[in-house]
Amino acid sequence: MCLGLKYIHERKILHRDIKPANIFKTKTGIIKFGDFGVSKLLASTLQKASTEIGTPLYLSPEIVKGQKYDATTDIWSLGVTLYELCALKRPFDTTEGLKDLNNKILKGDYEPIPDWYSQDMRDLIKAMLIVDNKKRPTIKQIL
Repeated sequence: MCLGLKYIHERKILHRDIKPANIFKTKTGIIKFGDFGVSKLLASTLQKASTEIGTPLYLSPEIVKGQKYDATTDIWSLGVTLYELCALKRPFDTTEGLKDLNNKILKGDYEPIPDWYSQDMRDLIKAMLIVDNKKRPTIKQIL
């Protein structure tokens, strides 16, 4: 998944809707991203986007706040996806509606993944789910 995201970001594309339903595994075991219907082509890697778009459960805090965003928004969504793969539940979920979900995302407070995962995995998810997008790692740093 990280190599796929690196490829996308190197081409100045923000996916903007990374979630398990948009990640596919081919018969040969290759992982691919799908559904580029809401992706955004940037003029440069330093350009920021501002359209509020994506699936609410995977939205980054900067999108929730209506701020401009960059490739770190995809890092957040990939972090939510990685958390979900490890914990078999979403880090930010609610039955109380969109406002409550947005509040949980903005606080960045979630239960840790199960203890049987390594400290490295815990640290990676923690880094990807930092509320301040300037402090999130790039895909190159993750790799």
